[in-house]
Amino acid sequence: MGDETRKVGVAVDFSVCSRAALQWAINNVVRKGDHLILVNIRPEGNYEGTEMELWEATGSPLIPLTEFSDAHVMKKYGTKPDPETLEIVSLAATQKEVVVLMKIFWGDAREKLCEAVDNIPLDSLVVGNRGLGKLKRAILGSVSNYVVNHSSCPVTVVKQAE
Repeated sequence: MGDETRKVGVAVDFSVCSRAALQWAINNVVRKGDHLILVNIRPEGNYEGTEMELWEATGSPLIPLTEFSDAHVMKKYGTKPDPETLEIVSLAATQKEVVVLMKIFWGDAREKLCEAVDNIPLDSLVVGNRGLGKLKRAILGSVSNYVVNHSSCPVTVVKQAE
């Protein structure tokens, strides 16, 4: 079989919408033995002299669930997964026997999600459709639309009712 492990990506920003997308992916896409990869995009900032400076170009290493469940470890990545997200993936890891990993990128969410697809590489990507406020979405265009049109793998947009 070789390296036939499916890598299913879910864009997470630790919002209600991204939790819904994550839950949907686990219920509908993820199978036993898959790698479930949470892709978190952080805004660009000034990371001089921190470990993040090294990762800004390439993204963080793949972070295993045991590490991203640890608030102390996540501090160095400048991100804080919410308890609900951690609970969802911990359950998936045990019940579905999937390997859960996180990878963090810094920069524009639209570009970096497409980059993540090629960089990891992902077999499929699930995104929520309520990532940005209305005003920001009007200016930037929606992240989900952009990724659907530019990603090199299949993208599923999970609609979240208002």
